[in-house]
Amino acid sequence: MTKQLKSRVLRRQTAAAWWSSAVLLVLLVALAYLPIWRAGFIWDDDSHVTNNPCIVGPVGFKGIWTTAAATYYPLVLTTFWLQHALWGLNPLPYHLVNVAMHAACAILLWRVLRHLQIKGAWLGATIWALHPVQVESVAWITELKNTQSCLLYLLSILFFLKWRESAASAEDRHGTWPHYAVSLLCAVAAILSKSSTVMLPVVLGLCWWWMEGRWSWRNATRLLPFVCVSIVAAAWTIWEQKFHNSAVGAEWALSSLQRIIISGCDVWFYLGKLLWPHSLVFIYPRWQVDASSPLAYFPTLAAAAGLITLWWKRNGPLRPVFFVATYFVVSLFPVLGFFDVYFFRYSFVGDHFQYLASIGPLVLIGTGIVWVCDRFPSERRMLAQLVLSGTLFVILGSLTFRQVGIYRDPNVLWSDTVEKNPGSWMAQNSFAHVLMESGRVSEALPHLKEAAKVARDRFETQNNLGYASVLLGRVEESLPHFHNALKLEPNRADLHQNLGKAYLLLGRLDEADLHLRRALEIDPRNVPAYSDLGSLLLRLGRTDESLANLQQAIRLDPKNRFVQYNIAATLSYLGETDEAESHLKTALALEPPTPEGKRNVAWVLATSADAHIRDGAKAVQLAESANELTRGTNPVIVVTLAAAYAEAGRFDDAIQTAEKALQMASGSGLVSLTPSIRSQIELYRTGQPLRQPY
Repeated sequence: MTKQLKSRVLRRQTAAAWWSSAVLLVLLVALAYLPIWRAGFIWDDDSHVTNNPCIVGPVGFKGIWTTAAATYYPLVLTTFWLQHALWGLNPLPYHLVNVAMHAACAILLWRVLRHLQIKGAWLGATIWALHPVQVESVAWITELKNTQSCLLYLLSILFFLKWRESAASAEDRHGTWPHYAVSLLCAVAAILSKSSTVMLPVVLGLCWWWMEGRWSWRNATRLLPFVCVSIVAAAWTIWEQKFHNSAVGAEWALSSLQRIIISGCDVWFYLGKLLWPHSLVFIYPRWQVDASSPLAYFPTLAAAAGLITLWWKRNGPLRPVFFVATYFVVSLFPVLGFFDVYFFRYSFVGDHFQYLASIGPLVLIGTGIVWVCDRFPSERRMLAQLVLSGTLFVILGSLTFRQVGIYRDPNVLWSDTVEKNPGSWMAQNSFAHVLMESGRVSEALPHLKEAAKVARDRFETQNNLGYASVLLGRVEESLPHFHNALKLEPNRADLHQNLGKAYLLLGRLDEADLHLRRALEIDPRNVPAYSDLGSLLLRLGRTDESLANLQQAIRLDPKNRFVQYNIAATLSYLGETDEAESHLKTALALEPPTPEGKRNVAWVLATSADAHIRDGAKAVQLAESANELTRGTNPVIVVTLAAAYAEAGRFDDAIQTAEKALQMASGSGLVSLTPSIRSQIELYRTGQPLRQPY
């Protein structure tokens, strides 16, 4: 066999081994993240995707790059915009893209580690990919910020290393600049995806030191363009967090000493979660930082002492440990508490903050496994590595599989968070909101009270207490809560809209008008405020103005069924029957995802005066589904179910169900409902269904 043929065969064998290893890595990631197929949108996915005017509204693609709506990650919103154009708001493809990005990051990490000549490169990359601490970044659609920025970050490192390797050869020096240019372009793209990648220039310098064993200040000239980009991005992000995301106030009023204490605690916390990923929580407890206690400084001093010691030993056997430790701290630096981040109002730590930083320690574990296995006799070396790595993969993959299930939907996520961190006012408040949205108001009340007890001075808790009062029919009781929320945040459009809605329900139209118009001054895109103002103006007889506001709401959100109902009622009042029916049919065609939405559609199908609209069988189906989702605890839904039974001709069921609703309304204090329920019972006893204009 000729030397050329041997080389060709070797290249084919190497390529086959590479592809098989890459496929195995992707398969392991896919198996660990199988529960993602049942996952939906959670927490702030609405503000980033489902309700983002840049993605689903009229602001569109141009607004991502020309307005403040994109904040500091326009490239991620561009990806969301493209995904929405391809598959709408089906959550599954968004999740699959995130998992694919994560798997691609792992493969790319493997290649970078090979270029850095790290032992156990594939093993280290796989450990990183399967570790359960990554679930928050991969299973949370919003955190495409992490997976996408990581992919671009690693590409930048890879091309920088290629440039450095080829530049070392004098005859090829002039042909290396395309690699350098691609590296810089990827660095810019990474920062446009997530600004925490601003530490990339330091990481590139660290990699350069690792490859050459020394540092030359002449290298700094090659890193200067990266540094300039990072400085601009860092300054912009600090401004964004403070003035756009409102990271100002008591939660961020920390002294320099407190920030130093937090930084040390953060480092050890994150390292601890990598070594022992027990009880991972979406929102961790927010530490109380006492700068007057000498012991509070111990974690920071220990971390500093460890880094200094490793620096002294950087050219000895501990060289890899110094490299990893420095990378770990450098990558965490933007989130160590020295800069204000909005998320810090809930907790100083979060799993998604260490997505990049975790690469170092987890790769070191892979290197350590190879080092241990190399101590075995040669005939047992491969078996030892298979057993150790296989056992670790099973453990990490199983933990990740279980953790992914927690991100299935908001109900499961917040239930788990409340169980593990009951002192989190935000988790209690968010769980209560989810329960209220599903009609389970009575179950939400204990969580609302717990949130208010922990954080009575948070506008979110006061707003939800007011919202619960409205849902329970105790609108008068909601007013103090909404006013308290406005005292805390006087310039929030949603709070003014909620208060305006409450006044509208009470018939106090002047006060309702004042707050609804203030909501629109603050946010001219507030659809509920336009809709409520349209209803208010209709009650005042100002039909043209009413219609104008409702039409504006429709332009902003044509898929809002509540606005469609309102505009149908207004057009009907104006005698525009055909157009009114068109809007009503549009509202009915929109899939109602919540119990309240199902109830609204069922009510129209059961009670509409238009025979073309009524559908008793469909009304029963929707009302029973809403009642089942709320576990039969919502009297308004039970009243709707009774009306649906009557429309379907099941009058005995209608009477029995309405009587149950009457008992529930009387027992829960909803006395305002009792007269209408009694009249409906009498109607059903005569064999007549209920009829309403709309």
